[in-house]
Amino acid sequence: MYRVNLDISANEGAARSATATTHRGSYNTPCFMPVGTRGAIKYLSARDYAELGAQIVLGNTYHLMLRPGAEVIEQFGGLGAFAAWEGLTLTDSGGFQVFSLDPKVDDDGVTFKSTYDGSYHRFTPEIAVDVQQKIGADIQMVLDVCPPLPSPPHVVRLALERTSAWAERAKGSHERQDQSLFGIVQGGIDPNMRTESAQRTAALNFDGYGIGGLSVGETRDEMVPALAAAVAHLPANRP
Repeated sequence: MYRVNLDISANEGAARSATATTHRGSYNTPCFMPVGTRGAIKYLSARDYAELGAQIVLGNTYHLMLRPGAEVIEQFGGLGAFAAWEGLTLTDSGGFQVFSLDPKVDDDGVTFKSTYDGSYHRFTPEIAVDVQQKIGADIQMVLDVCPPLPSPPHVVRLALERTSAWAERAKGSHERQDQSLFGIVQGGIDPNMRTESAQRTAALNFDGYGIGGLSVGETRDEMVPALAAAVAHLPANRP
């Protein structure tokens, strides 16, 4: 379902480029992915960002499930058709927004309040997958736990354990063969925990990988070693 062909320059220190192929089309990496929170980029039309060279537009699961609702988007034929965008789409799990709302988290999932009307909602790994399957982006991200930084080691450890368990549950519940599923690495700024999380996530053989829990309060000097530790243990033939 998901293929990546690497075209690596022979020059020492040269940037590595690759072409990743999804069910509906391909994109080149590295690439900049503009954020269209509700499926579209503010003040621009789909033609505008196509002309600017955008390949993938990101939509936010948290906002889309609340307004207009995943079922509405599904009726339109998925996020791309809903937003009149012919390129590729990706939805995050909504977890980052949820964890900025001081939710109630347990081993099974997370309960949070809508910023729109104060109503309560529940995300589990399975619910996050189901919602994103209805939204129908070409790539969806698993639900993870994003601890703020700095956090005590036991907080980062618990986030890592829950993220790993939730990733396995998400992989088991994902059914759309025309949609890629990406895992997410956590572990704070601890290189050892980053390594462990990357290894455990890679073992689940996702179509691609995201590195979460960075740019959430740490310094650049703390971020770079943690990032390097994660990348070193992720498959070189996947985004």
